[in-house]
Formats: sequence, C-alpha cells, structure tokens
Amino acid sequence: MSNIVASTVRTRLTTAAAASRRLKPRYFTTSLRRQDEQNAPKPPPPIDDSTSALDYKRTLRHRPPPLPAMDLPRLRTAEEAVTNILYNTPPPSLQPFKKHVLNCLVQNEPGVLSRVSGILAGRGFNIDSLVVCRTEIRDLSRMCIVLRGQDGVVEQARRQLEDLVPVWAVLDYTDTHCIERELLLAKVSILGPEYLEEQLVGGPTHEPRRISYTTAPTQRSAEPTHEHTKLEREAALVHQFEHSAEPSPHPEAEADPAAPLTEPLTPIQALRLKSDNLQAIQTLSAQFGGRIVDVSEHSVIVEMCGKTKRVEAFLSLLKPFGVLESARTGLMVMPRTPIKHADDTDVVGEGGVVDASLLPPG
Repeated sequence: MSNIVASTVRTRLTTAAAASRRLKPRYFTTSLRRQDEQNAPKPPPPIDDSTSALDYKRTLRHRPPPLPAMDLPRLRTAEEAVTNILYNTPPPSLQPFKKHVLNCLVQNEPGVLSRVSGILAGRGFNIDSLVVCRTEIRDLSRMCIVLRGQDGVVEQARRQLEDLVPVWAVLDYTDTHCIERELLLAKVSILGPEYLEEQLVGGPTHEPRRISYTTAPTQRSAEPTHEHTKLEREAALVHQFEHSAEPSPHPEAEADPAAPLTEPLTPIQALRLKSDNLQAIQTLSAQFGGRIVDVSEHSVIVEMCGKTKRVEAFLSLLKPFGVLESARTGLMVMPRTPIKHADDTDVVGEGGVVDASLLPPG
C-alpha cells in the first residue's frame, strides 16, 4: 500500500515540474525595458580615439627641415629700406604662386573637416577642391586638398595642420609623381544651343517653354538680348535646381498665349536634330574615355573621369551643345610606386662605366 502511495506522489510531482517548465516566465515592465535596451542595435565601438594620433606623432618626433626661402634674393632700394625702418613693414614676397596638393590622413570623427578648413581659411587660402572619404581602415579618413599659394606659406600651413590632435599626417604631393583623377557629370541638351534658354525655364524635364522678349519677333535672333543674358540665366538655373525634384506641370499650363515662340520644329525635324546631337555627343565622349549614363527626351547625362585639364577641355567642348547642369567631384591623387630595374644594376655592377674610345665610330 505504501508503495502505491509513494508512486502516486512521485507521478504528481513529475507532472507539476513538467507543467512549470512549459509555463513562460513572467517579467515586469522594467525588466522588459532593460532587455530591449540591451538588445537594441548599437554603433560599433571605435578602435582608437583622437589621442592615438598624438601618440603616433610623439613616437616619430623628429626635427623638421627648415622652411623654404620666402623671398628671392634681390637688391633693396633706399626707399624700401627707409620704409622698413620707419614702419617695420617688410616688402611683399616675390615668390611665385603655384598649385599645391595636400593629402591629409585624419581621424574619422565629427568636426575634423571644420578645423582643417578653418586653419586654411585663417591663412587666406581659397580651397580649389576638397575630397574627403573613409579609407580601408574604419577610423581613418583621407582628405585631398588642392589650393594655390607660395611654397613657404603652404609649408607653414601644412605644419600647422599636422599639429592638430585628430590629424595623423599631412603630405605635400606637389612635386611627387602621382595619379590624378577627377569625375565629371554633365547634363547636355540634345536640342542644340538655340533652345538652351527655353530648356532652362522648362523645369526638371527641360522641355522648351515660351519666353517673351522685349524686341519684336522679326528683330529677335537666336540669342536673347543683353538684359536676358547672365542674370536671368543664373536665376533660371537656381529656380530649376530648387524645383528639380518636383513634378513638372504641363508646359502649356504656364505658357502665355501672347508670347512669341521660337521657330517650331516638325516631329521629324526634332527627331533628326536629337539623333544628330546625340551621336555627336556620344562620339566626343568616347574620344575622352567617357560614356553616356542617362538618356531622356531632351537631354543626356555624360560621365567622364580623367585629369583636371582633360576634364576642363571636355567640358569646354560640350558647351556648344548646351550644358544644362554640371557637377565635379574634385581632384583625387595617389602617389606612384617606384620600380627598380634589375637590368640596369647588373650592367653597372659587371662592367662599370664604358670607355667611349672603345666604341665604334658613329
């Protein structure tokens, strides 16, 4: 009898334990909130902070070379000498201004760009181009700055940039053999320059709109009058940029019926004109290593990558077609890797310098 009672009690305890395992645990609101905070996605922790750049520069601390000569040697006049003695104003430097390319390796953190540009702006430099992007290392970014200035002043600014806390190193690639590249995106009209003014008023679709001029239709030429040249083109370009993302209304909704129109084209004439201009733009782009990345009803977008002078030459050749918009990334540089020629060293090591008298005539 006692064995039966003991087995019954054991069975009930096992059933109760299994039921308790199946029941889900009860949590309070605070515990659930803590679990949500712990499971929430968090940004990756930084590898190093800004002081790591200071440690790196302390370990490689060496005496910098002297600054380049600021002035070319020349004779001073008596008037300049007296002015310098009385007013303590040194004569202006005669050192030429030239293009400089600075490559900065900085910490990837907020505020670095403003500090770098602030130092250059405080010294009166106008930055021609500035390209910043993260490198293959997550916490490091590379800046490529192009500016014009004298060698001595640029070297002082470079050393001042290198003394910043989040800056690892600043190199001057002006006299270094580098690969230089710049990207250009240009939106070009395929209707021709005669319809460029009407397309700038046409909104995002660049469809020609009606434009009223002060002169009579018989006296109007393909180009607008003087008061419709620069200011109105700039205003139309700004208006088009502000409303480029908005849907364009129907062209006839805002057109003035009394306003004179340019010479209308028949559909077959417009088709031939677009085809000819598109083929010419495509041929020109292929000669410069570019390509057409987008084709619309009245315009195309051309992409081209190359050196700065090549990009400027390509853009100047596109202007006769009618450039609606253009955007450039700025200059990016990377130094070339020198190659050691083993053949030259072998020849010098074996025979040394060749005597010219032993060579055949001629």
